[in-house]
Amino acid sequence: MTLPDPDLLKQLPAPHPDQAPFPPAAGPAPGVRLLRGVPYAVPEGSRPLELDLWLPEGPAPLVLYIHGGAWRRGRRDDMGMRTRDWDPGPFTRLAAAGLAVACVDYRLSGEATFPAPLDDLRAALRWLALRSAELGIDTRRTVAWGESAGGHLAALLALTHPEPPLAGAVSWYGPSDLTTPRGGFRPDDASTPEALLLGAAPATVPALARAAGPLAQVHAAAPPFFLAHGTADTMVDSSHTEDLATALRAVGVPAELRLVPGADHGWYGASEAEVAAVFGASLEFVQGC
Repeated sequence: MTLPDPDLLKQLPAPHPDQAPFPPAAGPAPGVRLLRGVPYAVPEGSRPLELDLWLPEGPAPLVLYIHGGAWRRGRRDDMGMRTRDWDPGPFTRLAAAGLAVACVDYRLSGEATFPAPLDDLRAALRWLALRSAELGIDTRRTVAWGESAGGHLAALLALTHPEPPLAGAVSWYGPSDLTTPRGGFRPDDASTPEALLLGAAPATVPALARAAGPLAQVHAAAPPFFLAHGTADTMVDSSHTEDLATALRAVGVPAELRLVPGADHGWYGASEAEVAAVFGASLEFVQGC
């Protein structure tokens, strides 16, 4: 076999995300730049992970947005079914309010099991801090915001000492406990999204299930939380969020809890005014972090 030319081997790979140029920017609204499909990490044996960036003018606090989809599916630029027809969209609204937004990919459970998605979010924080001066963002004021599975990951990231540390976390209807039967969830069922995340039924891997549960990671040095859940959620029981709020408050961590009466998962069944109010309250929380 002929040995490849060393110079060829150097030039074949795409530029490393730490040095790669940014893609051309779009302008979805006055004073807002949008960079889509920016690589931030290339896990060994995996696809490149990308993020989309909504950037306002001037140095800006950062929202690290984490999508839902049962850790199995989903799109990084989707804040859930009730915001999909908003014009302007939710991320443009956040940027117009002076917040930078990074919507991140993470490896789904069909690609890698826990802690892979948490590792990916840590990698995104590292990359954003590395290139913060180029992007005009202040990663010292980063709030993780997620819905459903993304809410779970946002809470877990905030509670597990990321670097740089988070200034806050917003979790909409995210699971907080993978060890206890709640609603229709059973920890001995190997077919649940939680089991697919862990690679086994949670009851058979109790230490891993505990490590993957925000409720078990609560500590007094955690940042403030904004937690929201519908009281009629049939997919993730609202007790997940209520118990997390109680545990955070018990150790002195500020935790705002907003329950939406009669709302199912994804704010299904809530009025447009109620959805807008939860979004507005979440935005206000982020601005105060």
